[in-house]
Amino acid sequence: MECQNYNITRGVERENLNLNPLQRGGILPREAREALYEFGDGYSVCDYCAGRLDEIAKPSINSFLDDLATFLHVDHVRTVHGAREGKFAVMYAMCEPGDPIVIDGNAHYTTHLAAERAGLEIIEVPNSGEKEFKIDLNKYQETLELAIDKYGEIKLALLTHVDGNYGNLSNAKEFGEICSDLNVPSILNCAYSMGRLPIDGNDWNIDFVVGSGHKSMAASGPIGVLGMKDEWAETVLKRSPRHVKKEVEMLGCTSRGAPIATLMASLPHVIERVNNWENEVELTQEFVSKLEKIDGIEQLGTKPSEHDLVRFDTPILHEISKNHPRKGFFFYEDLKKRKIVGIKRGQTEWFKCSTYGMSKEQRDYVANSILEIVEKFAN
Repeated sequence: MECQNYNITRGVERENLNLNPLQRGGILPREAREALYEFGDGYSVCDYCAGRLDEIAKPSINSFLDDLATFLHVDHVRTVHGAREGKFAVMYAMCEPGDPIVIDGNAHYTTHLAAERAGLEIIEVPNSGEKEFKIDLNKYQETLELAIDKYGEIKLALLTHVDGNYGNLSNAKEFGEICSDLNVPSILNCAYSMGRLPIDGNDWNIDFVVGSGHKSMAASGPIGVLGMKDEWAETVLKRSPRHVKKEVEMLGCTSRGAPIATLMASLPHVIERVNNWENEVELTQEFVSKLEKIDGIEQLGTKPSEHDLVRFDTPILHEISKNHPRKGFFFYEDLKKRKIVGIKRGQTEWFKCSTYGMSKEQRDYVANSILEIVEKFAN
């Protein structure tokens, strides 16, 4: 068989400023790129495995998981294949098919899919609607209480810490207190927060936290993180009676090779950058302020923004697209000429972006470029 050339190359990050919120927190530092090369082979971390991934001492996955648990202020940590797999593992272990769970109206689609796959009934707390799309935790508590009254027991409640559409940051500690007072186990989806901002599972009284290594923790992925309180370890990390070393919900082992090696290599870098979170938020707010000075561009979600992911309503770009020869593609193409990528092709009514990790000069360049494009075509 003669195989075609698949052209597996990518210069996006090396040659451009990438605004894609999915990717800003996943950029590998030098140490992780070296680990990627060293552990690129499929089962490369399993050379000295005695049957448990979390007990491997060379490379020191066992001590890494201890450090990760300390970093997140939880009792136990396992790596999984992504935040969605972490959510599913908890749902499947904690609930029975047909059980209701309560989730927020800004939940990621993978929360819905995880619940559907586990056969659960979803009770949703709606967001506030335009233009904030905020989750009111008083409304969440009311919905949870009504669900308890109706069903007698709710085995799990989930909150999206930072949602992927608007970048709204919810109050995790208040959520933890609500669930604790109502005796409902809580799960916090930290896909856009773990690795970007400080997480404190114990102080927030959260039973489970899930995160994304490749989205927010500078790992090559796919890899996720699942943290939990000690009281749930026996349920979620139960062992197989046939294969006594293997944890059933983890299907024996999860991430092997490059994903976990890069997550390990990036942890010191991630710990350091989390300490810079307040500065990141200030720079994002300044970036938003510059864009909102353009007539026809407005930030959606809570204001001022509390996260690097921001969404803009952009009627001015949509108006330009109606008369531009390249229609809705003009904005993407003009940004790319300026070596700015990450905005979806053909999208002009709105866009979301992140400048996480960029310098102030780079952020100013992006904002000024968007202003130049609008001024170029608006008249």
